[in-house]
Amino acid sequence: MSTFTRGFRGRRRGEDDRLPPGQYLAEDFPVLSAGPTPHVPLDRWEFTIDTEAGQTHRWTWQELTALPYEEPAVDIHCVTSWSKLGTTWRGVSLDVLFEDVETTADYALVHSYGGYTTNLPLDDLLDGKAWIAYRYEGEDLTPSHGGPARLLVPHLYFWKSAKWVRGIRLLTEDWPGFWETAGYHNYGDPWREQRYADD
Repeated sequence: MSTFTRGFRGRRRGEDDRLPPGQYLAEDFPVLSAGPTPHVPLDRWEFTIDTEAGQTHRWTWQELTALPYEEPAVDIHCVTSWSKLGTTWRGVSLDVLFEDVETTADYALVHSYGGYTTNLPLDDLLDGKAWIAYRYEGEDLTPSHGGPARLLVPHLYFWKSAKWVRGIRLLTEDWPGFWETAGYHNYGDPWREQRYADD
């Protein structure tokens, strides 16, 4: 059940127009997780993309971090109502990772070390919209914030930016993830306040 009345905008006059409705500016970086924090040694870390045809594309930590990276400065918005503006990251664009992936899938199910999953339309991971991020504000990404690497999809609520990411499974039909099966919205657009399934 939403703690916000429909139509609540959560903004006072003069606040930044980059703040979506129902959000407040956070000075710190709150830590929220659905379970214990996994600690994955870098020599055992890997990231995979599994296609709907059964092909697996795999990167070790050394291979991922040797790829061309970007340093996006983005606003992030948590479904629990906090937002941070202008956060800076370093990571590999999903466009780079998908260069040699042949697929006709429309959906992606993201898997994390620790068992967490979240679903997204594949289009929301491509065309400069998403990264596998491994640095935050000039430092290595800490385990509490999803390190060694997390998915970063800043145009959606932050639960879609899966911490401790380990792979993406491509699907021809949508398959809800952890929070989506627990009543969260299937898509999660902060500008449309898509927090819960009936929003």
